[in-house]
Amino acid sequence: MEQPKLPVIEPILKGFHPDPSICRVGDDFYLVTSTFEFYPGVPVFHSRDLIRWELINYCLTRPDQVDLTGVSASGGIWAPTIRCHNGRFYMTTTCVHGKQDNFIVWTDDIRGEWSCAHHVAQDGIDPSLFFDDDGKVYFCSARSVNGKNQIDACEINPDTGEMLTEPVCISYGSGGIYPEGPHIYKKDGIYYLLLAEGGTGYRHMVTVLRAPSPYGPYESCPHNPVLTHLNLQEDPIQATGHADIIEDQNGRWWLVCLGFRPLDSRELHVLGRESFLAPMHWEDGWPVIGNHGRLAPLSDFAHLLPARPEKRPIGADDFFDDFTAARLAPQYAFIRSCDARRYSLEPGKGRLTLSGAGVHLCDAEATPVFLGVRQREFCGICQANLTVEAGTLAGITAFYNDSYHYAAFVENRGGKIHAGIKKAIHDIRIHTRTAELTSANVTLTLRFNREWYEFSVTSGYDTFILGRGAVAGLCSECVAAHSFTGVFLGMYCESGHVQFRSFRISYSEDR
Repeated sequence: MEQPKLPVIEPILKGFHPDPSICRVGDDFYLVTSTFEFYPGVPVFHSRDLIRWELINYCLTRPDQVDLTGVSASGGIWAPTIRCHNGRFYMTTTCVHGKQDNFIVWTDDIRGEWSCAHHVAQDGIDPSLFFDDDGKVYFCSARSVNGKNQIDACEINPDTGEMLTEPVCISYGSGGIYPEGPHIYKKDGIYYLLLAEGGTGYRHMVTVLRAPSPYGPYESCPHNPVLTHLNLQEDPIQATGHADIIEDQNGRWWLVCLGFRPLDSRELHVLGRESFLAPMHWEDGWPVIGNHGRLAPLSDFAHLLPARPEKRPIGADDFFDDFTAARLAPQYAFIRSCDARRYSLEPGKGRLTLSGAGVHLCDAEATPVFLGVRQREFCGICQANLTVEAGTLAGITAFYNDSYHYAAFVENRGGKIHAGIKKAIHDIRIHTRTAELTSANVTLTLRFNREWYEFSVTSGYDTFILGRGAVAGLCSECVAAHSFTGVFLGMYCESGHVQFRSFRISYSEDR
């Protein structure tokens, strides 16, 4: 008997966009997500319907805000929170680099510059701000004390980061492991503490507690967890958790959370943790989320949205750059930092020149010359037109991190031009020259689906298959160390100079 087709549940932000946090100003919604070792840090998205989101800015774009030099894979910027109070936007987050450093940046113009970093002495991760109606501002974070995880809170000056009181433990969670991602809200005179528990994997869940004071004592919701896909192995979305909630201008409540779309029935995911949306309502003073604690297709609750979303056009997730714009597209990410001297954009000539720094993609904690775009769907094609000068090695890549990536390269050295493939999986490094070319003007192509990343090169009238790597090799579950990111499709240069004339990603029907 044919199995019933499972409902399609679409993320509101596809690809690597974890730990969403949301706030509202009038009819406008703003959302931020984690970026870890990638730069610039903490993208800011804007929406009026909660479905269609536009990337409008980044919070962290300068060295006086954050220094990611030497940050290891999946270190760096974790779990931001965004809030707005009296017209000023605040973003607080943690930079993890050996130690945990919490800080706040703010702006009076959401599309403009953000302040320098104001460091907060309170320890822990996943910091959050709560502005009470009596003028007090609370800062909470999750930390481990003597092997036990707890949520701490203090009063704070959010403009300077100065702690006005000593931290107090307000909760140990509802009983799940790793209580984290704390957010405090107030409704009808009652304080609610929203948490992520279970660890950011298949046991992830959202729980809620309430109290008469920000400091507690907190009682656990009788139907915790209020959102989880735990034990729903066949569900198309897994690992839902790390949530934030918002009330819209019509009095309806919404929750954003992370989750991921696994590869078929295998417990693997390659796109990273994505951002999802669920409706929420209140019963007996407790939140009820989605479809009885599960995510539902967006079409099921479209009539509840604050504005009617426009239909997403075909190809909305595709990406194309012919380098004729005055600036690089905001969707690009760099690894740890961007040395502007190595990225030369010439809009009048329609080309981007990358200049290598002698750093390989597999150099841990270094800063490769790389810029990439988050992979947003399972199947498609990534293609670049490029010219490699003498003494150059450059190409395109499916990049998870320094120890897990595949790359096609073109090398122009010693009067000969070769193309080939590189693989980095665990501690295995493969560098294979596959084809000798007659021209330095080439097209590199990466085709990908749920099974393989396959690279080829076209030079003149000749096309050569360079090789392929299994998608499973770039999945978060298959890496040696715990990891939190997703795959980027991008361009890189190890040495010499390469001119890219175009870069595109086109997604195809999932199969």
